[in-house]
This record gives sequence, C-alpha cells and structure tokens, in this order.
Amino acid sequence: MSIGGTLSQQTTELLQELIRNAAVNDGTPGSGHEHLQVRTLQRFFEGSGLEGVVVEPHPGRQSLIVRIEGTDPTAPSLALVGHTDVVPVEPSGWSRDPFAGEIVDGVLWGRGAIDMLNLTAAYAVVTRAIATDRFRPRGDLIFAAVADEENGSRFGVGWLTEHRLDLIDADCVLTESGGAHAGAQPHLGVMVGEKGGAGRLLRVTGAPGHGSAPWGSRNAAVIAAEAVTRLARHRGTTVITPQWRAYAEALDLDPDTRTALTDPDRFYEGLPHLGTLDGFAHASTHTTISPTIVRAGEKGNVIPGTATVQLDIRILPDVTREDVEGLIRDALGDLIEHIEIEGDWFGESTASPIDTPLFAALGSAVRRAYPSAELLPMLGVGGTDGRFYRRRGIPAYGFGVLSERWDYGTFRRLFHGNDERIDLDSIALTVDALDHAVRTFHADTSTATRTRAPEEATV
Repeated sequence: MSIGGTLSQQTTELLQELIRNAAVNDGTPGSGHEHLQVRTLQRFFEGSGLEGVVVEPHPGRQSLIVRIEGTDPTAPSLALVGHTDVVPVEPSGWSRDPFAGEIVDGVLWGRGAIDMLNLTAAYAVVTRAIATDRFRPRGDLIFAAVADEENGSRFGVGWLTEHRLDLIDADCVLTESGGAHAGAQPHLGVMVGEKGGAGRLLRVTGAPGHGSAPWGSRNAAVIAAEAVTRLARHRGTTVITPQWRAYAEALDLDPDTRTALTDPDRFYEGLPHLGTLDGFAHASTHTTISPTIVRAGEKGNVIPGTATVQLDIRILPDVTREDVEGLIRDALGDLIEHIEIEGDWFGESTASPIDTPLFAALGSAVRRAYPSAELLPMLGVGGTDGRFYRRRGIPAYGFGVLSERWDYGTFRRLFHGNDERIDLDSIALTVDALDHAVRTFHADTSTATRTRAPEEATV
C-alpha cells in the first residue's frame, strides 16, 4: 500500500487491506489466519525502521509487536493493543460484500470496520508516524497487533501474558472501544472497564423414543427449548452501577424517564424510551445469560434423549460463582431436575481508575474535535483484551472519537452484526485524537508519572 497522504488516508487504506484479508475466527484453532494481517502490517512498516517481533503459538495464529524505545527509562510506557481477527458473517444479511472494504458515500463497509480493525489500523499509523518524525516519546510506545481476541485470546494476549509478557507489558493501555456520543452536551464514551464472564453448559437429560409418538415423551429438545425460553424471560436483579448512573444522567431524557432508569424498582418502566440503547442499558444493569448454541438429536425419527445449551454469561462487579449458579437455577425453576449445570470458569469484572495522566490526555484529544465535550466513563458489556491488563493493576481504556452520526446504541448493534461499517469522518477524528493523545501522554514532563498499581491491588 502507499504510505503517503494524511494520517486518515493512511488509516483508511490500511483498514481496507485488513478487512480484505478476511481473518475470520470461528473459534477453531485453524481459523483466524492472522498471519495475513501480520504480513500486511509488516509491509506497512517497511522503511520506518520498525521491524517488530512475531509470535505464533499455533500455525497461522500470529501476533506482531512493535516497540519504540523512550528517551527516559523511568517514564511510563504505553501500549496500543489492537486485535486483527474478526467474527464470521452471515452473507445473506449484508447489503454489501463484507470483505470488499468498499467506500460508498463516505462510509467504509466490511467485517471488522468497527470491531476493531479501524483502531488497529489507526494504532499502526500513529506508531509509524511517531517513528518517522522528530518526536521522541519519553516512555516506550508499544504497538501490539494480536490474534484470537474474538475467541478468548488463547493465541493472543492470553498467550503473550503467560509466555512473553516482556513484549506487551506496559504501564498504560489503549484498546477497544469508545468514542460514541451521548446526550445533548457532547459526552464521548471511554471504556474504563468491562463485565466479567462465567460461561456455562446446560446438559439436558430426557428419554429417547420414536418420533411418531411424541405425546407423553420426555423429549430433551423440548426441555431445552423451555429452558432457553425461561432464561430469555428471566429478569434477575437490576443493579445501578456508578457507570450506568453517570451514563443515564448524561442522556437527553425527560426527568421521569431518567429517574426510572436509575431506580432498580422502576428500571423496566424507562427501558422502552431508550430506542437502540435498550440492549446496552439492560446489559449495563444486569448479569446477563444468553443461550447461544443449542444441540439435540441425531436422527430425524428419534426423539432425543439428551441436549445441550451453551450459555454466554456476563457478570456485573461483585457477582460471585455462587450468584451465577443461583441465577441459572432461579430462571430454570422445576426444569432443573432434568438439567445439569457444567463448567466453573469465572472471570471477574474489571475497571480502571480515571485519575491518570493517560485519561487526562484522552480528554485533551477529544476536545480538539469537540471543544465542550466531556469524557463519559463506561463499563463495557462485552469482553476485550484490556481485562488482561486491568487484572494486573494496569489502567486500560477503550478509546476512539466518532462523528456525531454515532450514538452508542447504533454503534454497538453493528458489533458482530450485519452491515458493519464506519464513516471516513470517524476514521479521521479517531486517528487524529490518538496521535494527539499519545504525544501528549509521552511529552508531559510534569504529570507523566507511572500509573501502574501494585500487583495485589484491585481497581
């Protein structure tokens, strides 16, 4: 690719190439093909003096880590961590080729356009720009283009944390996702943390029989279907987190709706007034259970005796393993006699402090585009690679700057959805803000002190 032009032009062109590589991660070890992304990024860095280190925990599952050494060994380091894999698509639901990277009427279409190849491309562009001009960062600047984020990071940041922490370790981190607008006065979201996870499998036991005589049978598929319905309808406990309260108060709502949305007893009264924000609002205030994979039966004329239901469970702060078990049992009720709950994985929710030099630099960068804007700390309802840093006491923020066309409800619904896309204005705003934030953070001799919390601390 050409590396001339503005930072936004470079980011756009690089993003198109990354989309076209179709690095689809379907959860199997042989998918992802992130080596294609690494090859593209290596070509992009040619002539910059940056070579980087490539790791490959599994054939094809490559990550590229580039480091610019700072001028002051005692100054804080900053890592820009972007994943290069994308989730699968259902082509019939797309208006355009999801891997063509087309630009139509100022909008770039394609899988990964917002999750998160746009940011990965911008990180690479900012890193190259700093490496090829006179600016020298005080602390180390690390660019990490990592694999496998879309399937738990086993071959990406998870592997690097366990085996090559020296490559990606930093005092502060930027990753996905933020930058969407909220409220009449500009508030731009910054992901300061995220919910945890506690995925489980339901194993349903029925009794096999002939498909021609369903009456009175104990059909595992029917039991599984009822279990899925009960889980989907179960409300659970509404929890008004500090992040949700601040977000609701920033929205342009009538006073009664705002009051309802910050009252656990009235939350569902206010929910219908939020439009596309309803899913985010609900997930921000509840430990959620999503049945995602249901399997039953092997032959068309046999009533299945067993079935399984995979559950994607995202937990709020302070939720325990026991709470998760109790929530499932409450939802299933008397069906539990036919069901075993399997799995004990548990990843706690994480959050970063906001009284840091990096957060201040982000605020300065946002106000270049929107002078009266305020940063709005948010708790992400999905998972990112930031959790690996926060669990070691390292501040990690999801950051970007989007154009005014993006409210968070619209933005969020394109994640893993059909017709994923981003406008060129948002690409320009984001790469400019990132460039400014990185340079501000690394040049501020008065406040840029180390922000790493003690290893045993929780934030």
